[in-house]
Amino acid sequence: MAAEPSPAPRAPAPGPPTPPDPPGGVAVVGAGLAGALLATLLARRGVPVTVYERRPDPRIAGAERGRSINLAISARGLAALEQVGLREQALARALPMHGRRVHPSGGATNFQSYSADGTRAINSISRSELNAALLDTAEATPGVTLRFGHKVTAVDTASGKLTLDGPDGTVTEPAGVVLAGDGAYSAVRRGAGPGGAFTADADFLEHGYKELTIPARDGDFALDPDALHIWPRGTSMMIALPNLDRSFTCTLFWPKGDFDALGTPEAVTAHFRRHYPDVAELMPDLTDDFAHNPVGSLVTVRAWPWVRAGEGATVALLGDAAHAIVPFFGQGANCAFEDCIEIDRCLDETDGDWAAALERYQERRKANTDAIAEMALENFVEMRDKVASPVFRARQAAVHALERRLAGRYVSRYELVSFSTLPYAEIPARIRRQNLAVAGTAAAGAVLAAGAVRALRGRARRRP
Repeated sequence: MAAEPSPAPRAPAPGPPTPPDPPGGVAVVGAGLAGALLATLLARRGVPVTVYERRPDPRIAGAERGRSINLAISARGLAALEQVGLREQALARALPMHGRRVHPSGGATNFQSYSADGTRAINSISRSELNAALLDTAEATPGVTLRFGHKVTAVDTASGKLTLDGPDGTVTEPAGVVLAGDGAYSAVRRGAGPGGAFTADADFLEHGYKELTIPARDGDFALDPDALHIWPRGTSMMIALPNLDRSFTCTLFWPKGDFDALGTPEAVTAHFRRHYPDVAELMPDLTDDFAHNPVGSLVTVRAWPWVRAGEGATVALLGDAAHAIVPFFGQGANCAFEDCIEIDRCLDETDGDWAAALERYQERRKANTDAIAEMALENFVEMRDKVASPVFRARQAAVHALERRLAGRYVSRYELVSFSTLPYAEIPARIRRQNLAVAGTAAAGAVLAAGAVRALRGRARRRP
C-alpha cells in the first residue's frame, strides 16, 4: 500500500496534568530549529522549559554570513510544524520546487521531476526566517524561558548542575533533564559527566561548502524558481535554491583544496566562466562572496547512546548533536523535527515518565537516523555525478512510469523520503521488496511470452 503522510496531528487538548516535573526542571540547550520546536511542545504539555543559547538572539543579531543553507522542508517537517500551528505560515513563506533543473557541462539544461505525477514539491525556505518563527512561537508559549548569550559548557549528571558561560561569567544552575540540541559539535555531548562524555564518531567529507548569491535580475528570478538547480561536475557541484526576494542562494560543494586553489579574484572569475558559464555573469558579487564567505565542513555524526542518566540529571541528545547528516537529501531539519515529535509522543505513552520516555525515544530513532545518514551520502554521489547522465535519466523515467502504472504499490526512494512519513529505516527494505516484485512479474511475463511463442510454433508445424 502507499506510504502516505500521517493523519493531521492532534491539537493540544485539556486533560490531566503531566506528572511532577523533574527536580531542577527541564533545560533545552540550543535555540535552533529543533530546540525551539521542542520547547514549545514541552511547554504545551505543562512542562516549564528554559532554553539556553550561546549566541545572541538571531531575531535581533541576524544570521551569520554565509551560513544559511536554505532548508528544503518536506512532508516530515511540515507534519511537525503542524503540531505547533506553523505549517501554513511556513508554506506561505516558502517556494515550491517540483524537481531538479540540471545544468550539465557543455549541454542544455534539463528538468527532472521529483514525483511521478509532477505535482509534489519540496519547499525552499529561509532557515533564519523559520528559526525566528519557531522562536516567536516558543516565546509566546507560557512556560518557555529563552536565555541567549548563555553557553552550556558542562553538565554534572550526579549533582544535576549545568555550567554556563554567560554575561555574568561562569555560573551553575540546576537542571533535572537536559535535552541537547546544540549541533554537530555539541558542547553538552562532549561535556556531560561524571562517567565520561557520550561516544560519537564524526566522519568528515573531503568536501566543504561555500555560499554565493544570484540576485534578482530586472526585478525577477534569473533562473527558473520552480526547481532546485544543480551544476554536476563529477567530483564537485554547485546547487541553487530560490528565495522570496527573487534571489537564489547558491552553495558550492567542492573538495576543500579547490577553494584554496583560487587565490585571486581573476582566478575565481576565470574558473566560473569556464565551469559555470551560464551563471557566472549572473553573480555580480561573486568575487566578494567567494573571498569573504567561510568554507563550512560537511560531517556525519553518529552518537550512541543518546541518553545518559545520573542521580541528579538525565541528558539526552537530539538533532545534529545525536546524528548530524550531510545536506544532500534535504532531510537534516526534517529529521531533527521528527526527534522532537518522538520525544513528545514517548512522554504521552509513558505518562510523563522521563526516564522511560527518553529510553524509548532513542531506541526508536537510532535506526532511522542511521538510515537517512547513509541515504544522504549516497545522494551526494547521485547529485554531483549521475544526474547529468542520459542513462540515469532513462532509469528515472522508467521508475516514474512504474509508479504511475503501479500507483501505491511502487514508490521511488525519493518520494518515500521526501513525500511520506514512512520511517527512514523501513525504506531500503520496501525498495527491495518492490524491486523483487517487479522483477518477479517481469520474469513471469517473459515465461508466459516464451510459452506462447512455443505454442504458436507447434501449431505451425502441425498444419498440413
